[in-house]
Formats: sequence, structure tokens, C-alpha cells
Amino acid sequence: MIPGVVRTPRQMRLWQSADSEAALVAQQCLHERIEPEHSARMVLFLASDDASRCTAREYFVDTSWFGT
Repeated sequence: MIPGVVRTPRQMRLWQSADSEAALVAQQCLHERIEPEHSARMVLFLASDDASRCTAREYFVDTSWFGT
């Protein structure tokens, strides 16, 4: 699994201000932050029988990035 920038306490210490976090979110396709629960849900899915036929090697949990 490949998570994007997950909003954790450690990650939040890296932001200089709420404005810098808002600037990041504005550049993403979904315009929201990835919470730890999003990654946890992917892990639970991959561990379930529902994922028994998933054969990809990478699963992205991100909000996509426009980039500038």
C-alpha cells in the first residue's frame, strides 16, 4: 500500500501554519487530507476475503496531486 501525506501528529508538526496545509490541500484532486483511518480501511480490505482476487502490487491511498 502506498499512502499519500497522512495527517498524523508527526506530519502536522512539519507544517509551518494552517495556510501551508491549506495550500497543499488546494493542490490535490480531492481537496481533503488523508486521515490514518483511510489507510487502516485499505489494510482491513486487503486482509479480507473481499480482496482475495486482488493481484496488483501497489494500492494507492491518496488524494492525487495536481502538482505545480
